[in-house]
Amino acid sequence: QVQLVESGGGLVQAGGSLRLSCAASGTIFSIRAMGWYRQAPGSERDLVAYIDSGSNTNYANAVKGRFTISRDIAKNTVYLQMNSLKPEDTALYYCNAVLSLASGPYYTPYWGQGTQVTVSS
Repeated sequence: QVQLVESGGGLVQAGGSLRLSCAASGTIFSIRAMGWYRQAPGSERDLVAYIDSGSNTNYANAVKGRFTISRDIAKNTVYLQMNSLKPEDTALYYCNAVLSLASGPYYTPYWGQGTQVTVSS
């Protein structure tokens, strides 16, 4: 069984910073990629950023230059440093990990429960 536990969300004023963390635990054999998605009320869940096993990163255009994703492989943990936050960044942020439980070509996506980020103007 795999669990993704997120932390670091909260309320911040526009221009402020937050750092999200997500730790994956369980019988994990290999992690292909970890990332963050967000969903605002009435909107779809959208990719914010991800980082793969080669430390290659990808960011949504809306967060480029403001957010930085990083990963601690030994701890199966991914971080999202969010700077210069804007009210439009307000959303429920979900951690995602694509991982395998055993050797072989099969990888499965797992999701955290979400952590709320609210940016006031």
